[in-house]
Amino acid sequence: MKKITTLILVLTVSISIFADVSKSEKNALVKLYNATNGNEWTRQWDLNAPVSSWYGVVLENDKVVALNLSKNNLNGYLPAEISKLKYLQDLNLFKNEISGKIPSSLGKLKYLKNLNLSFNKFSGSIPTSICDINSLETLELYMNRISGTLPPELGNLKNLKTLSLYNNEITGEIPMSIYGMNSLEALILSSNKLSGKLSFEVANLTSLQNLSLFENNFEGQVPLDLENLNKLSEMNISYNKFSGLVTKKLAKLDTLNMTMLDANGEEIVMTIAPETNERIASEE
Repeated sequence: MKKITTLILVLTVSISIFADVSKSEKNALVKLYNATNGNEWTRQWDLNAPVSSWYGVVLENDKVVALNLSKNNLNGYLPAEISKLKYLQDLNLFKNEISGKIPSSLGKLKYLKNLNLSFNKFSGSIPTSICDINSLETLELYMNRISGTLPPELGNLKNLKTLSLYNNEITGEIPMSIYGMNSLEALILSSNKLSGKLSFEVANLTSLQNLSLFENNFEGQVPLDLENLNKLSEMNISYNKFSGLVTKKLAKLDTLNMTMLDANGEEIVMTIAPETNERIASEE
């Protein structure tokens, strides 16, 4: 009887160890492992071991809630099956060699708060489906080969605090919807191919602390209402084609003191407006 009881106990423990995630979630992880050449990863997974022991996988109540595989030599593509990790809150694949398009299926990750696919080789445009993730707080896609325009649907991300897309090949103008993202603390769009004007409605971003538009093709007047953003402590909008006057306060705030490029590509420093007691009105 004692042997039978012991056997049952061993079987129970074994089952509880290996049944740590659902089959669909495990299959999604295995698909990711194979699609990104897991046998070449710096820290590999033992697919015969419990998922709870796999590097970078965080479980809560037998559900995958975080996946951190940054700097782990992933190469290949990001499979659509990643969306099967439906309880995922954090996905960090920073600094790998993943290429191809960002799968639109990411939009199904309704609990996702932080998405970092930066420093890879992703190409194509930003899937509009990502803009359906209402819980998203951080979206970092910088240092890739992303092209196309900024989806107007980005404005739907009302909880987003950080939008970092620098060093890509994004074109077009900043959608007006972005100026309504009141939770946004960092808007980093440097080193792209963006153009058009910076709307005076940028002053609506009252939570903004970091504004970086360095090295694009923006033109027109710098909205002087920027100086009313009390939380703004870091700004770099130089190496564009902005013209007109700027206040001394804005010039000091800019990392490169408002150094722009003229029609010939020559560096010019914007003219500081004379200080007066009256507020200088912004030009639209």
